[in-house]
Amino acid sequence: MSTNVDTPGTTVAQRIAQALPRLTRSHRQVADYVLEHPLQVATLPIDELATAAGVSVATANRFARALDFDGYATFRAELVRGFEPLVAPVERLRGNLERPSTVAEVFSTALDESRRNIEATRQTLDYAACEAAVERIGRARSIYIAGFGASGWLAGLLQHGLDSSCRDVRLLPGVSGVTHAARSLMHAGPKDVFIGLTFPRYLTDTVMLAQIARDQGCGVIALTDRPTSPMAPLADVALYCQTETNYRPNCETSVLALVEALTSAVALRAPDPVQSARRTLQVLRPWLHGANGLPRIDGLAARTTGTSDDAALNGAAKKKKKASR
Repeated sequence: MSTNVDTPGTTVAQRIAQALPRLTRSHRQVADYVLEHPLQVATLPIDELATAAGVSVATANRFARALDFDGYATFRAELVRGFEPLVAPVERLRGNLERPSTVAEVFSTALDESRRNIEATRQTLDYAACEAAVERIGRARSIYIAGFGASGWLAGLLQHGLDSSCRDVRLLPGVSGVTHAARSLMHAGPKDVFIGLTFPRYLTDTVMLAQIARDQGCGVIALTDRPTSPMAPLADVALYCQTETNYRPNCETSVLALVEALTSAVALRAPDPVQSARRTLQVLRPWLHGANGLPRIDGLAARTTGTSDDAALNGAAKKKKKASR
């Protein structure tokens, strides 16, 4: 039983196989390089391919014609087919480099992109999904967070934001690698929540961990860019974020804004957000510049001991006054 599967680069590979008997030695040299590095070749102009394969530009162009393409441009367009999400950032960057820009223009464009992405995210956000995400996070026994590559930093900020409001928040990426993360998920269950962050170019590690979490009965929340993301079918709740940019694969600013919105909503839905904020401040006080001389704000500790830092400070002031007489 044969299955017709249209995979990236299949057409070009088939054409090479069919033309191989009549290819010259230099053409075969190019063919070997293309078959070994199809994704890389999909991003290369003809002169760079010629250099990489060790042939002339004319040979590279004749190679494309030997495969019955009109020329190198149509050859590369066919090779790109199916790789579009992966090569798009490279092509956008190449186009920007071909248009001279000042540093001021780049700053202005990048900041405008961030603003537009945040506004587009706000306008298209499904607030019913936001409500469901906050509710699931709020009642979760444990929260497992995964993101790799650039999303790893965002996953860390999400963990940081949820940590003071939730009982048990675990950041899965670590020095032990993805296998340790997978092992950690074996303890997850229906009372837990997995949050995965992934954006183009999507990394399989996050998707695989989401599948493990789902198999464990764990609720899955996705922070991603669109319904066609590989994370979307695995998610019970998906929050979509606009990330278009000309200079990098994704605009992380809009994702950070979504993370901050999510953690703010979870904090406000916590059982006693004010008391939680007080406890956090009390714990962090020794590391806050200029805060060591402030009185304790933990009212529970003051009531329990029958004294307070305010009383201690007043007593010290009275002693100082008496000594000065």
